[in-house]
Amino acid sequence: MASVAFLGLGVMGYPMAGHLKNKGGHDVTVYNRTRAKAEQWVAQHGGSFAATPAQAAEGKDFVFSCVGNDDDLRSVTTGPEGAFKAMKKGSIFIDNTTASAEVARELAQAAQSSGFSFLDAPVSGGQAGAENGVLTVMVGGDQAA
Repeated sequence: MASVAFLGLGVMGYPMAGHLKNKGGHDVTVYNRTRAKAEQWVAQHGGSFAATPAQAAEGKDFVFSCVGNDDDLRSVTTGPEGAFKAMKKGSIFIDNTTASAEVARELAQAAQSSGFSFLDAPVSGGQAGAENGVLTVMVGGDQAA
């Protein structure tokens, strides 16, 4: 069982985080801009929620994100309360957002400078794929991670 954070509980992230908790058996802490959504997820799946991305990421082995766009991704990673401020050395950040190659390169460099890995891992399969646990994940990043 891994210690996991999941940032972003939209139509894709909500069920993805649920599969990590229920099918994977992982210890999952979630963060969402709308606290009520995070509370709803915890009521449905267990686990816990955090008030900020940094609090969610603290001490975790893996941190996933699935947010709306480049700006949202920067906010939850390198923003004032972003996850990158709290991630431990050797951990892995996995971004499932469909974001630009530019932001992926920027965040990979920031992660490397801080001693952890960044994987650019957008998903395909839509809401139904997320709900049914049958997404296709296209991963780019350091082979070791």
